[in-house]
Amino acid sequence: MSDWPLTRTFRSSSGAVRWDSLGDPGRDPVVLLHGTPFSSYVWRAVARSLARRHQVYVWDMPGYGTSEKFAGQDVSLAAQAKVFTELLAHWGVDRPLVVAHDFGGAVSLRAQLLHGARYTALALVDPVALAPWGSPFFRLVGAHADVFEQLPPALHGALVREYIGSASSAGLHPAVLDRLVEPWLGAPGQAAFYRQIAQADQRYTDEIQDRYGEIGVPTLVCWGQDDTWIPAAKGHELVARIPGAHLEPIAGAGHLVQEDAPAELTAALITFLDTP
Repeated sequence: MSDWPLTRTFRSSSGAVRWDSLGDPGRDPVVLLHGTPFSSYVWRAVARSLARRHQVYVWDMPGYGTSEKFAGQDVSLAAQAKVFTELLAHWGVDRPLVVAHDFGGAVSLRAQLLHGARYTALALVDPVALAPWGSPFFRLVGAHADVFEQLPPALHGALVREYIGSASSAGLHPAVLDRLVEPWLGAPGQAAFYRQIAQADQRYTDEIQDRYGEIGVPTLVCWGQDDTWIPAAKGHELVARIPGAHLEPIAGAGHLVQEDAPAELTAALITFLDTP
């Protein structure tokens, strides 16, 4: 974990959250939200680049990465949006620039539309935002999480490794794949992996998707054109629902754009975030 340490802890309503900040305090704040089944680690290259001109906040959601995991933990989209709102208040950050990937997209949208979180601008990267979502594998596991949780550790590890690897179009470096799989290994990690899938209910986006027309801040939607988890067509559909939103297709990238095309994604984000 030493290659991406999160050195600070916040006691949220859903458990201890590990977080950190990069860049000079006082600069315009940027908050990065990861997706599932990932962690803030996927943002490491982008975060370090953005920190040259911003104060960048990164965090592992409860139940993910190095944050707390425990039986009975609420790690739903509803809970994560509440925790994100709590974190913004804890940081004393008002109207940050927000960049959110996958499940984190829904978290940022719920925080804005349901909890009154205020942003200066919003960039969504292959977000979970519109029904239907969830691959056949995701739905299968969600319906039988109690069965999958009992898999022998070796089979569970192989399943998680294959699943996470499928998020990349080009294929993940073995060391990166190891790092993304690691939090889900061992008894607590295995239980947490199936817990977060079991709680991933589409109703949490159904509740807000008809309100995307209320988003009144500049919005960028980036989408890996080789995404097999959420089709790129969803990007066009989402942009049509958000007033003034712009779509940035990213060629050669799958769902995990941060790993497949970090330079292209960073360039698109810098151009967007630094536009007055």
